[in-house]
Amino acid sequence: MKKIALDQTAIFTEGGINKFLVHDSPYFKIINFNIKAGHTFPVHSHQIEGQLSIQVVAGNGEFLGKDNSALPANPGDILISDISEPHGARAITDMRILVTIAPPI
Repeated sequence: MKKIALDQTAIFTEGGINKFLVHDSPYFKIINFNIKAGHTFPVHSHQIEGQLSIQVVAGNGEFLGKDNSALPANPGDILISDISEPHGARAITDMRILVTIAPPI
């Protein structure tokens, strides 16, 4: 077993986005992104098979998709999609998200 203290990665900078690798294995990868209010994690996709989840840990914003479609994103919300589907996030307040990718890329 492995315990991760996410409160230690609650770091925001004026640059917009901080990235912390939480876990990486042959089975899945977890990344913590901290997005400063007003910044966007750009919409993108990966041309591989697999799925991802984006969980809002703290803050408020929007999950972004194809053509910048937006869904509200609040603490506790989880977006699940294929890795090949366009995905991103916009922070309205300082926002912390956990992205899980399986299989890892």
